Amino acid sequence: MKKAFITGITGQDGSYLAELLLNKGYKVYGLTRRTSTQNFARIAHIVHNENLELVSGDLIDQHSLTFALKQIQPDEIYNLAAQSFVQASWEQPVLTGEFTALGVVRVLDAMRLASPNSRFYQASSSEMFGKVQAVPQTEMTPFYPRSPYGVAKVYGHWITVNYRESYNLFAVSGILFNHESPRRGLEFVTRKIANAVARIKLGKQQFVELGNLDAKRDWGFAGDYVEAMWLMLQQDTPEDYVIATGQTHSVREFLERSCEVAGISDWEAIYRHNPKYDRPAEVDLLVGDPSKAKEKLGWEPKVSFEELVRTMVEAELEKESE
Repeated sequence: MKKAFITGITGQDGSYLAELLLNKGYKVYGLTRRTSTQNFARIAHIVHNENLELVSGDLIDQHSLTFALKQIQPDEIYNLAAQSFVQASWEQPVLTGEFTALGVVRVLDAMRLASPNSRFYQASSSEMFGKVQAVPQTEMTPFYPRSPYGVAKVYGHWITVNYRESYNLFAVSGILFNHESPRRGLEFVTRKIANAVARIKLGKQQFVELGNLDAKRDWGFAGDYVEAMWLMLQQDTPEDYVIATGQTHSVREFLERSCEVAGISDWEAIYRHNPKYDRPAEVDLLVGDPSKAKEKLGWEPKVSFEELVRTMVEAELEKESE
């Protein structure tokens, strides 16, 4: 039985990845931080699976990572844990650096010392491209991050390359563009819109407050994207890949489409601009070129933008109706 170790297992991606690996017959170990209240909502349906084991540890505690990897000796390590909300990275830039940047090197160093034959996946981000230097963005496009989060992700990306080349580790980065689902955190714009539109439809609130409606993103479904993570670790050689749909849509389009799904005819009547949601440095356009992933991994997204929005809004309507 293959063994996988996942940091960030209680997050959106971690929960979908754990599901995928359990279905493939893996024994899955998930790293969780000790807190006074545990949030296992996203993995509640699998938390009692006999092949899932939660391990106590923290990306800030090097010893806990080294000890866990020494004990488990996983075939695959997926580093998905991070302070992952871009807006919060301006308010907590040092914390973001600790988790999202230095956390990566702690996991890599734990692997180097305790489990060097494992295969390592690093969750890189399209936010590394920031003020884009080319459209669409490929594996060769230079990075120009525009937030503390983006900067931290660039460190995590390059330290993964560095450890691969310096210590001959099987270590890869997936440069994932925005990927969403009903399990997305409420602070993220897609889930925020889906939830607000559902609540407005049900008479629970009047307006949705948003920042820049013109920002464009390449949005895919998280369930599709975790499959790409797994495929990267099944290859003969470690390489980095852009994972994206190749299509871009504005925040306005996401709002319009959400209103259509919910049966709200006039999106402008429920929208309010709130400057507090505007970024200090905006990322205007992100759109990835997933050609390499399609050619080498045989991967392509299955869920369209329209299906994604519909799934998210319908999930919120159901949740808010309970």
